[in-house]
Amino acid sequence: MRLSTKGRYAVTAMLDLALNGKNGPVTLVEISENQGISLSYLEQLFAALRTKELVRGVRGPGGGYYLGKSADDISIANIICAVDEWVEFTRCGGRQNCSGGARCLTHTLWDDLSTEIFNFLADISLGDLVRRNLGKKDEEEKLTVVASSDSQAA
Repeated sequence: MRLSTKGRYAVTAMLDLALNGKNGPVTLVEISENQGISLSYLEQLFAALRTKELVRGVRGPGGGYYLGKSADDISIANIICAVDEWVEFTRCGGRQNCSGGARCLTHTLWDDLSTEIFNFLADISLGDLVRRNLGKKDEEEKLTVVASSDSQAA
């Protein structure tokens, strides 16, 4: 089973907001252009994120969105759950009625996997992703500098 577009886009949009919201509010139009996510879809996602207080909006000229709390206090699981999304590996959605109304033989296996994935995502904060992304950009810039130095030396 895969995480749906809804959950992936919510995480992507929140990461964009965290990376670009340091100098003021970020508009959904900017996130839409940066990430290739439709504006109407972002509006739906941000309505849910606002309800869970993961983002806060500022109206008027120069308005947009800020994170509702510190990036280190927002887990990836918080974001996914805020948009009513979850990766569930049991056929029954955890209701234990997967085999003709009864629990199937492998229910515990798939339920445990779902729990492991939730715990994994709960242990990663939006702040962790920001630091990973910034570290990746720093590494790319170093590689670009080294590559241009090598070409000038040749």
